Amino acid sequence: MGNPGTFKRSLLLSALSYLGFETYQVISQAAVVHATAKVEEILEQADYLYESGETEKLYQLLAQYKESEDAELLWRLARASRDVAQLSRTSEEEKKLLVYEALEYAKRALEKNESNFAAHKWYAICLSDVGDYEGIKVKIANAYIIKEHFEKAIDLNPKDATSIHLMGIWCYTFAEMPWYQRRIAEMLFASPPSSTYEEALVYFHRAEQGKTYLKLHNKKLAALWLTKARDYPAHTEEDKQVRRNRSS
Repeated sequence: MGNPGTFKRSLLLSALSYLGFETYQVISQAAVVHATAKVEEILEQADYLYESGETEKLYQLLAQYKESEDAELLWRLARASRDVAQLSRTSEEEKKLLVYEALEYAKRALEKNESNFAAHKWYAICLSDVGDYEGIKVKIANAYIIKEHFEKAIDLNPKDATSIHLMGIWCYTFAEMPWYQRRIAEMLFASPPSSTYEEALVYFHRAEQGKTYLKLHNKKLAALWLTKARDYPAHTEEDKQVRRNRSS
């Protein structure tokens, strides 16, 4: 028979090891909960600043967490970078840097969570922006990818009017492509991107929910939606320009 003292020491060490593991689990779980709570707090602050139209403050807040692994935070940072790039006071040099920066954040958001519809949407938007600096061949090649990600965003969230509307713009852009640009595209690609005005119209109708409600004779709901659309705050300088164009 073995030494009783040795057996007791072994039993005690096993118990301590188990308790240590349990403590480690509790601490680890607490750290995860704390980290999640912190991210949620940042996202709440970010959404408040976005709704308030505080473009630069929003960018400054999110830029502190650019090494984050959270897709929700990263796509918001991509959007914020792009919004700062669109400001009239942003120099052309700064704009270019921000446009590429936004694409990198959107790409990382997508890598972290491919099921995040907003990551797909903002990756497509940012990739489109970068095309302005890459030349016609890259821009046309990227068009396939952009369409794919808008479609994925819509699949993941069929109610997101922005993704649907942007898909409509994609279709409209290629439907109205001038003949000489189409000729260039045909020279560069065997089957260049193409669409029709009818296809674009389908997406625009889907995005314009108020008009859809009117067609269904649900005037009360339509009036509510149209009022919301009219009163919806312009978050960015780009939004304000669109609002001015609609009223002019």
